[in-house]
Order: sequence, then structure tokens, then C-alpha cells
Amino acid sequence: METGTSSRLSPGLVALMAMATGVAVASNYYAQPLLHTIAGQFGISNGAAGSIVTVAQLSYALGLLLLVPLGDMFERKKLIVVMTLLSAAGLALTALASNLALALLGTALTGMFSVVAQILLPFSATLAAPAERGKVVGHVMTGLLLGILLARTVAGYLSAIGGWKTVYWFGAAMMFLTALVLARALPRYHQTLGLSYPRLLTSVLRLFVDEPVLRMRALLGAIVFAVFSILWTSISFLLSAAPYHYGDGAIGLFGLVGAAGALAASQVGRLADRGKAGLATSIGLALLLLSWLPLAFSEYSLAALLLGVLLLDLVAQAVHVTNLSVINHLHGAARNRLTSGYMTCYFIGGAAGSMLSTFLYEHGGWLAVSASGALLSALGLAIWRCSLRLSAATEALSPG
Repeated sequence: METGTSSRLSPGLVALMAMATGVAVASNYYAQPLLHTIAGQFGISNGAAGSIVTVAQLSYALGLLLLVPLGDMFERKKLIVVMTLLSAAGLALTALASNLALALLGTALTGMFSVVAQILLPFSATLAAPAERGKVVGHVMTGLLLGILLARTVAGYLSAIGGWKTVYWFGAAMMFLTALVLARALPRYHQTLGLSYPRLLTSVLRLFVDEPVLRMRALLGAIVFAVFSILWTSISFLLSAAPYHYGDGAIGLFGLVGAAGALAASQVGRLADRGKAGLATSIGLALLLLSWLPLAFSEYSLAALLLGVLLLDLVAQAVHVTNLSVINHLHGAARNRLTSGYMTCYFIGGAAGSMLSTFLYEHGGWLAVSASGALLSALGLAIWRCSLRLSAATEALSPG
């Protein structure tokens, strides 16, 4: 049983939900351009500082698995507001941290509850008219992706003028204000499934068993976000070292380059609505592999780095939006659980990419990072092409 105020979203509410998802997910990305600064502040290695990104992504994955399914169980407006406030508390704890352990604790708390973005996303799909679902998901995803990418720019700028802790105080304030606005503007919506919490979590796993489309899209999502994280975890190390020697503010500006890719998200959602999700995926994965050609020369050419960042971010987000648009058409009553399953795999891939990137940069430099990104991109493309051939062969053998 479902209760709600409207089956359609006003443009203003779509914009608010897009902004809220961006603010929430940005909380998990402020650290990326600051890793070398945090390492210096706490007297730790770059590798140890990189653990902040890994903990952020792993705790986000845990929140996706344990908390996002609650959107199919509890009244969503209240759940969204409470989780937003708890994420704000995690940011404040990081701002107060005097050592790496406390910073990691605050990061973990923030990561767990900033998954509120992944409750807002399927909520927008639920409230949208069916014919506009892909477009609405694309708009909200644009907000989310801009939050990921512009978080770096904001963090770099604020750190340059007030120190890295200023970034986290700003983030906590933004999350608190967002909670207040959402409490006033969101419609109440409650979906009663009659499932206990353990059965709710089990049902997420059951969806993977029953839905081959979910399995494939989750695998592609994990690979794409691993590639994305390989780039963005090590880029601050590359840019702070020779020959660039950039500070936090300049490193953060690279988020503006990546943000151009996020702006394509809404258009890709419309492609999925028109039945062209397969084409969008094929082109996106091919271009993801191609993006590592200029990125391999980033140690020697700023132009190559800018081109590679722009292309990789554009196609990585395009594939991600396509994946979400596809799975949101599978089961209307299970959108939070579908999102939970997909995004858990997505952030596990991101955490693995971050760990791999930090290790490879310390032991093999930027060339090793670039090689791993290219190999993973090629793997994703190969898996997708094999799945298309298998689907075509299966259809050819089907009776009728």
C-alpha cells in the first residue's frame, strides 16, 4: 500500500531533490583534493591519507546495503531528514578530528548516512510520471554527479582560504540546512510491503538472483566507478608533485572540468526512455577506454590531462545514468532495493579502485595508475560485448 501527495513532480521539487542529492553525496568527496594536505597535517604517508577515501566508499557501500532498503519500509520524508542530520554530525566530527583515527570515524559516519542521496533518487523516480521517469532520474543524477565533482572545487577553494577543516564545517552546515528545507518541502510517502527488516535485506539478494539485468548493470557499475576512482584518488598526488606543484585550490579546480561530464546525465536518461540504453552503454564503455590514452601522458601535458578528465567523467557518468534508468524500470515497488543492490556494488567497485590507485601510485607512479584504468575499462567493454552476443544468441534459439 502506498500513500503520497502526487504522482508527478513539479520542476521546483525536482530541482530541490537534485540539489539535496548533490549536497549529500558531496560530503563523501571533500577529502579527495586535500589528501596531500591532510597527510602533512597528521604526519602520515600519502597512502595512509588515501585510506580516508577508501573508508568513505566502504561505509557508503555499507549504508547502501543496510539503510537504503529502509526506503521501501518506512515513511520516506522522515527517513530522509533524519539521515541527512546524522550525515551532518559525521562531517562535524571530522572537522573536530585531531588525528587520523577520529577523521576516519567521522568519515565512516558521514559515508553511512550520506546514502540518503540514494533514497532521494528512487523517490524521484517513484513520484515521476512513467513517461518522464528517465528524464527525472537524469535531472536528479545531474545534481548528484555535480555534487561529486564540484565537491573537489569547493573543498580546494575553502581549504586554500581557511584550512582543510573549514571544508568539513561548511559541509556540516550545508547538510543541516538541507535537512531543514527537505523537512518543509518533501511530500509524505509511505510504502507498506509487510516485510521484516531481515526479509527486506534478503529480498535485495533475491533481486540479484531473479534479475539478470540487475546483475549485469551492477557489474558494469562497479567497473566504471572503479575506473573513475582510480583517476580521482591519485590525481591530487599527481598535481601536487613535479612538474605541477599545485596547491589545494588549483587541484580543486579540476572538479570543474569533470563537472562538464555530469551535465550530459539528463540527456542520457532520455535515451534510456527511448529504448536506446544498449547503444548508450556500448558507446560509453568504448569511450571510457579511449579516455586513458590522453590520461597516460598527464605527467607531461596539462592539455592531455584536461582532455582525459573531461572525456572519462562524461562517459563514466553517462553509463552510470543509463544503468540507473534501466533498473528503475524493472520493479516499481522495489526501487529502493534495486538501487541498494546496484549502488552497493557500485561503491564496492569505487573502494577497490581507490585502494588500487593509492597502491599503484606509491609503487609504480602515474603510468601504473593509467595502465590499471585502461585494463579495467577494456574488461568492462569486453564483458558488455559478450553479454550482447549471448543475448542475441539466446533470442535466436528461442521458439517463435
